[in-house]
Amino acid sequence: MENGAVLKSKSVILSTGASWRNIGVPGEKEFRNKGVAYCVHCDGPLFEGKNVAVVGGGNSGIEAAIDLAGYTTHVTVLEFNSELKADSVLQERLRSLPNVTVVTNAQTKEITGTDKVNGVTYVERETGEEKHIEIAGIFIQIGLVPNTAWLGDSVERNKFGEILVDKRGATNVPGVFAAGDCSDSPFKQIIISMGSGATASLAAVDYLVRN
Repeated sequence: MENGAVLKSKSVILSTGASWRNIGVPGEKEFRNKGVAYCVHCDGPLFEGKNVAVVGGGNSGIEAAIDLAGYTTHVTVLEFNSELKADSVLQERLRSLPNVTVVTNAQTKEITGTDKVNGVTYVERETGEEKHIEIAGIFIQIGLVPNTAWLGDSVERNKFGEILVDKRGATNVPGVFAAGDCSDSPFKQIIISMGSGATASLAAVDYLVRN
């Protein structure tokens, strides 16, 4: 612990969750909660009738853009790669919407504003041309980072930093279990995390009974 205290237990459940992955450009930190957002369901309605942007062309980014298109004036999707990575059914739905523009090969350079976001600057990677669009909000949708760096080599993790668990939530260390977005569960949703937490809890009780 931070204060130097040591806790001892026969079993531990790691459920440290994950954090939104940042793009690391000027303005992102400065305008967080002032137009820079990460959760469409939480903050999307605040931008009703306004122009917004979504950074990320994977499933989460395209799903976010589709949701936002339902109540914002216009949505611009900025994707770093030459094509979107989202499932084809999502891409088809997105491209059917009249108020969405998709920009590929776009490297987000800066989020601008005064007291709140008023635009985003990006570079067209093919030409090197810098462009700026006026927006009221920008949603960063480029994935999650598990909160596991502090574990070091104490438990086995994959290349993404997710804790490897079996179907009972057990790690490679006897008595240590993990649940939720910090684990290698393929789907990061609240209801799945709740279920994995229950599984890990029951497995931990079973471990204690047997040991």
